[in-house]
Amino acid sequence: MCRNIRQLHNFEPPATGDEVRAAALQYVRKVSGSSKPSQANQAAFDAAVEEIAAVTQDLLDHLVTSAEPKDREVEAAKAKERARVRYGRAG
Repeated sequence: MCRNIRQLHNFEPPATGDEVRAAALQYVRKVSGSSKPSQANQAAFDAAVEEIAAVTQDLLDHLVTSAEPKDREVEAAKAKERARVRYGRAG
């Protein structure tokens, strides 16, 4: 799985359209093997990003859970701490 694609479901506040599109862009980059498509492939690349973003947003809109929403700031702090431990950086 692409490490740059983050979980978007069950956060407070909910994922923004920009976050959904960024995840779609990362997905298309990963599966196409290209971060910057050629001019010949640009239209297909852009269309794929938009379609995947729309499907992703639809999925997020329809998912249900009984779990409490996660706090973005708390989850970001946990991720920073994991990175600090993993890479041996002083806090």
